[in-house]
Amino acid sequence: MSEAQGLGRFEGKTHILSLRVYYEDTDLSGVVYHANYLRFMERGRTEFFRLAGIWLARLHEPEPVAWTLRKAEIHFHRPARIDDPLEVHSRFADMTGARIVADQKIMSRDGLLVEGRIEACLITLSGKVRRIPPEVRDRLAPFLSETET
Repeated sequence: MSEAQGLGRFEGKTHILSLRVYYEDTDLSGVVYHANYLRFMERGRTEFFRLAGIWLARLHEPEPVAWTLRKAEIHFHRPARIDDPLEVHSRFADMTGARIVADQKIMSRDGLLVEGRIEACLITLSGKVRRIPPEVRDRLAPFLSETET
């Protein structure tokens, strides 16, 4: 299987992914349905990983592992609407032996719409937590930033 090329760009330690709100993302009023912001944030983290050369899952290993969310905190400031261009800003704020913490913002032309903090960890397919491998830690370490906005 070939590696997928990452989308978006890095500005310093922040990854920025451009999106557009489609009809399927909205409720009957044309406003983005609240759960879809988590999907947008997932796309941002996924593309961050791809551009940084970090794999999302190792399903063909002797002990398959994949990233999963442990905690999600989200604050809604303003709604996005159908056809709005958006940017998902993702940066990694912390890393422990088994977990990473990402701070994310969803922006529109008019400013901040949503911000969230996501904690993710690596697990086996049976749900056991695994330490982050050294090669992933090495690729992620240059992007860690607790103070950059």
